[in-house]
Order: sequence, then structure tokens, then C-alpha cells
Amino acid sequence: MFGSSPKNAANTYSRLSMETGVLAADPHKLIVMLFDGAIQAVNNATLQMQNGKIPEKGKSISHAISIIESGLRASLNKEVGGDLTTNLDGLYAYMVLQLLKANLQNDPEKLKEVHKLLVDLRDAWSKIAPVTEQAKERVAAPVDALAPRRVNHFIA
Repeated sequence: MFGSSPKNAANTYSRLSMETGVLAADPHKLIVMLFDGAIQAVNNATLQMQNGKIPEKGKSISHAISIIESGLRASLNKEVGGDLTTNLDGLYAYMVLQLLKANLQNDPEKLKEVHKLLVDLRDAWSKIAPVTEQAKERVAAPVDALAPRRVNHFIA
């Protein structure tokens, strides 16, 4: 009808959904999204390695490395972060090295190690999420179930 296959439409929707999520996210959420992307890329590489899909595995590992280097590592503020930033920088460099070795040696254990590190860091980062002003107001304000509430109406 519109000259677009359902697959193309789904891909476009996914891309726009991700772009919208990035634009709407606060800096803390963006870091969580970077961790999620790196974890997904390592998961993909693991499956591709198991299935003997060498070019795809290399692409997934390259994607994970790019997220770690250009996203997570580049976001470190080394001027104010102190020892924590220095340690994270070293850990990110280690993960990149392990990913390179995993790719060259076809070693699933190295992928597993990087996956665990990323998941642990993501979980720790998620636990220190800043409390937004709206969340503070909701916690502080008593709830009256009978009070009128604002309702948004959308007309199609």
C-alpha cells in the first residue's frame, strides 16, 4: 500500500523508538542504555559464536567495543572522578582487550567474563539512580483517592 514491507516498518519503528528514548533520557538513563546495548551485543556475539557465524560475531563484538569505548569510557570525567573514574577507565580498557581476544581466539569464556562485568556494573549503576523532583513530590504529597485528577484526552 505504501511501498514499505512490514519488516521495514518494524525496523523504522524500532529505530525511532530508540531515538526517542535517547532524546528523552536523562544522563543517568543514557548510561544504563549504553550498558544495555553493550550487554545485548555481547549476547549476540555469544550466540553467533556458538552457531559459527563468524562475520556476524565480529560485527557484534565490534559493536560492543564501540559502545564501551565511545560511550561508557568516553563519558568518564577524569578531571573530577578521582580513583573511581581511573578504576572504571582501566576496567573498560580490560573489557575491550578481552573482547578483542574473544574475537581472535573464538573464546566464549572471555565473552562470558565481559558479560558478567557489564551486568554487574549496570546493576550497580541502576541502584544509584538519582531521584527526580517529580518522584520526590509524589513521595512527599499525600494521596487522596477522591481528589479530582487531570486527565489527558486524545482525539483521533
